Amino acid sequence: MVPDNYSRDKLIALLQLAYSGELAAAYAYRGHWHSLTSVNERDSIRRIEEDEWRHRRLVGEMLARLDAKPSRGREARAAIIGRTLGLLCHLTGWLLPMYGAGKLESRNVKEYETAARYARDCRYFELIDCLLEMAEVEWDHELYFRARVLSHRLGRRLSLWPQPPPKETIRLSYEGESGTLLEDKSRHLRERATTAA
Repeated sequence: MVPDNYSRDKLIALLQLAYSGELAAAYAYRGHWHSLTSVNERDSIRRIEEDEWRHRRLVGEMLARLDAKPSRGREARAAIIGRTLGLLCHLTGWLLPMYGAGKLESRNVKEYETAARYARDCRYFELIDCLLEMAEVEWDHELYFRARVLSHRLGRRLSLWPQPPPKETIRLSYEGESGTLLEDKSRHLRERATTAA
């Protein structure tokens, strides 16, 4: 079994990355939806931006729970990158931002799933459900952007990023590895009771 402090350090590092990544994504999506003319697309991407801000708040709360802080350097870079990408959306046309966003969201699904496993390994069970829920929301975002890219005549000719497995596998694969969340929590409580006795 991997030592708890190793998993905790990995979890903190991944959450710091996610916290800043959500900032960059939110700023980029703000510029993205402002650059669009379709009301439906603007509304969809504005809602995705709101999800990114919500995820950032949740990840920030998790970092505080772990007595950790965001990386100041990464935060500064994320703000610059996100605002720059948001500005470029006004210049590059419609397809490129949709493609880049879909590829990024696909990676985010895996990062939140990995964070849930680190949380399990270092016994922060109360974080797991939220991390898996964020992975599911990122899965929805990826699906939206994939569909938008494939709706474009040039997008259908592009080589797309690998398609994630079905959404339900996010929780099923986690539970298959470690039993249900309830079993994990029960085992942890039993271990604590034994240690205290």
